Amino acid sequence: MALHFERTEFDARRDRLVIEMADRKLDAMLLFAQESMYWLTGYDTFGFCFFQCLVVKADGTMVLLTRSADLRQARHTSTIEDVRLWTDRAGANPAVDLRNLLNDLDLLGCQIGVEYDTHGLTAFNGRRLDEQLQTFGKILDSSNVIPRLRLFKSPAEIVKTTRAAALADDALDAALPLIKQGGDEGKILAAMQGAIFEGGGDYPANEFIIGSGPDALLCRYKAGRRKLNKNDQLTLEWAGVFHHYHAAMMRTVVLGKVSKRHQELFEAARDALVAVETAMVPGKTFGDVFDAHARVMEAHGLTRHRLNACGYSLGARFTPSWMDMPMFFAGNPEPIAPDMTLFAHMIIMDSETETAMTLGRTYLTTEGEAKPLSRHDLDLIVR
Repeated sequence: MALHFERTEFDARRDRLVIEMADRKLDAMLLFAQESMYWLTGYDTFGFCFFQCLVVKADGTMVLLTRSADLRQARHTSTIEDVRLWTDRAGANPAVDLRNLLNDLDLLGCQIGVEYDTHGLTAFNGRRLDEQLQTFGKILDSSNVIPRLRLFKSPAEIVKTTRAAALADDALDAALPLIKQGGDEGKILAAMQGAIFEGGGDYPANEFIIGSGPDALLCRYKAGRRKLNKNDQLTLEWAGVFHHYHAAMMRTVVLGKVSKRHQELFEAARDALVAVETAMVPGKTFGDVFDAHARVMEAHGLTRHRLNACGYSLGARFTPSWMDMPMFFAGNPEPIAPDMTLFAHMIIMDSETETAMTLGRTYLTTEGEAKPLSRHDLDLIVR
């Protein structure tokens, strides 16, 4: 079987979930988030683009309802022993199949938690689910249960993330020789992703972000490539990925002469990231981390050029995004605690001068100072 953790690791995760369910008086949970299924059982698929659900009872019993295409996937990649299928056909409503399964599991009239806040349950399927369960039992939105458990990484998970961080560094090393006048964005992307694949890594949960010239101010991937000029700017945001665990990095590289504005923005980004590192310790909150970033940006007169969030948790994630919760934004009360893997990014976009500057890396929180997982320093990269 293609399991990436020992059985004892999965048993411990199941036990943590069962305890949490007991505290919330849940007789069962309906898991639709692929991250939850992977974390709990190792089940590895992109088949969550269709209707599928992992039912977890209060005693830890698990049953997966999925399509025929994922039957062998579940048996080969997970600890799930009981796999049921709903059939693709005209007029199929798998929510009915799920209700019948819940009835077979003696859950009629019980208190059931549902993961609603996930791309694995579309609004269309969510409505069909609610129609079937509205008289079946007491249904509670339990979307935050497993994400809260996944926030704290086990030693085995930290090993995966550390390997992912090394692959992220390898990707930057592969890109740097290609970042020059006439350099092709397509070749840069190919080198970065190739380094990760060659190192035994995986596809990221979202596309790498690349943009040069005016497009260096974009925070999302977009189609289209260009070649670099003698004096240019290139923004990259990417992640090393190992067994779906992500370690993200972000840099804006300056080509040619460093402008006064680029230098100003870099110094602000560096100062802000150092302040964030200082705040990323037990006793502080995610909101405190954001405030540390915001204070530096304000001191540099850049409040209107910054974003309203400056990072987030990372872990094992699936399409369409490697971003995990919680995030660094104003007022977030979630406490910083040891054994979190957190990505902090300083993003400054001056649209008036079309100047971009970014700086970001992934950290492991400890009992004391946060530990950067990248071997690269925070110096401005000039080519």
